[in-house]
Amino acid sequence: MNKWLLYEIKSLDDTLHGVMIRGRIRKYAIEQSIELLTENATDVENCVRFAVMREKDAIAMKDYISDIIANPSVDLVDSGVNNPVLSKLKVNQADRYTL
Repeated sequence: MNKWLLYEIKSLDDTLHGVMIRGRIRKYAIEQSIELLTENATDVENCVRFAVMREKDAIAMKDYISDIIANPSVDLVDSGVNNPVLSKLKVNQADRYTL
């Protein structure tokens, strides 16, 4: 099963929702052959999350994000996550659920 690294993008200077940030990030990832998931966060204001499987891909994404967003913070928020949900991180806590 694939393990994902989850990152949050935030900016005090730029609005991140409604400005095609996710689409631009996704397109860059496609062009660079990076497996990526991206979603707007619904539990944190002005935050976009993305997930990649390799640290080197995270570095490439951080560099690109720094080119398109003024003063972004891009922080690792979780690692080794199977089948991640990015909109609300608490959903990824498998022990919250029973089958």
